[in-house]
Amino acid sequence: MPEQSNDYRVVVFGAGGVGKSSLVLRFVKGTFRESYIPTVEDTYRQVISCDKSICTLQITDTTGSHQFPAMQRLSISKGHAFILVYSTTSKQSLEELKPIFEQICLIKGDIESIPIMLVGNKNDEVSAREVESSDGEAMARRWKCAFMETSAKTNHNVKELFQELLNLEKRRTVSLQIDGKKSKQQKRAEKLKGKCVVM
Repeated sequence: MPEQSNDYRVVVFGAGGVGKSSLVLRFVKGTFRESYIPTVEDTYRQVISCDKSICTLQITDTTGSHQFPAMQRLSISKGHAFILVYSTTSKQSLEELKPIFEQICLIKGDIESIPIMLVGNKNDEVSAREVESSDGEAMARRWKCAFMETSAKTNHNVKELFQELLNLEKRRTVSLQIDGKKSKQQKRAEKLKGKCVVM
């Protein structure tokens, strides 16, 4: 199948078990599974609007292991936006994002125009928390990227995560709403040039 040039590709990175697949499945299908099934690589597609025409939001859910560096490099080179996920219950998972972020910088060069979101998942597991919100915020400031905490389990901030990510896209207008009906929020966003809205 030839690759669609009007695809908008979002790549999700993070250590094994942080909830990458859970976040993506919660967003795309509205489901959550308790059991952990390691991912090699899955791609999910959703129709969105892009510069007022229809295109595909393609979400690549990557492996949490480091066995596939070539796949990782390919995902970075093809990606338009990146979600870097750690678990708020694991300091190690935040540390493991550092080489991935460095790889994105290396392959993409100037990352200022690239939407990148640092995400602390599993914020519903309060008693098991190892990473404070302030630690995630500090890392995001250092990396000059956006930050959000989520819970795929309780559906906290999942849709908001993807909306915020699209809002960071300045090179084109990307929106999850394609039915032509525009909310006040969307009309306001369109006045601000280059904004994206998830509905």
